[in-house]
Amino acid sequence: MSNFAVIFDMDGVIVDSNPYHKTALKQFAQKYGYDLNEEEMKLKIYGRTNKEWIPNLFGEISPEQVKIYAQEKEQLFRDLYKKAIEPFGGVKDFIIELECQQIVKAIGTSAPRENVDFVLEKCGLDFYFQTILDESHVNHGKPNPEIYLKVAAALKFDPNRCIVFEDSLSGVKAAQDAGCKVVGITTTHTAEELAHTDLVIEDFFDLEIEQLEALF
Repeated sequence: MSNFAVIFDMDGVIVDSNPYHKTALKQFAQKYGYDLNEEEMKLKIYGRTNKEWIPNLFGEISPEQVKIYAQEKEQLFRDLYKKAIEPFGGVKDFIIELECQQIVKAIGTSAPRENVDFVLEKCGLDFYFQTILDESHVNHGKPNPEIYLKVAAALKFDPNRCIVFEDSLSGVKAAQDAGCKVVGITTTHTAEELAHTDLVIEDFFDLEIEQLEALF
């Protein structure tokens, strides 16, 4: 077993799904009379759970209504993405390399489990992750560190021996506040915006395990 663990966010990391989430969000919001710009989505939605951003949009509504809206939006996303979905650049080979080297890995995401199963099955990655924590496992979404603290605990690793792959600023803050090392991926933010992470990458094609070991 490795002496460090790797934790993947999903959207924007395992798949470059954010353009499809963005389209789904815009279509969903416009249906209900809201016009979201990019800055509002970055600040209020990206990296957050449905049960957090939906009340931010609609105001005081019941948990049952939040669930209905969330299911509607996520089904819209899956319908838009199902014909275009593919693993993000180099990530599948990188995950296979982690498996070959017996490096412990997990997923920690703000997405619902239905989306996780959809992504992993469509990308042929469902075999590689025994530990998956999604929005149902936390009371507080990112930037709260709860998700990464819980993933580390599930893996039986100290957070400071975990490396998190993240694309959103809220996710980076969650991982850093949990005490993890962070690799920033430039699918959502620029390299400059992610400069406060431990390592910035554009994709996984040239990433070596030794680069991760060097973070410690």
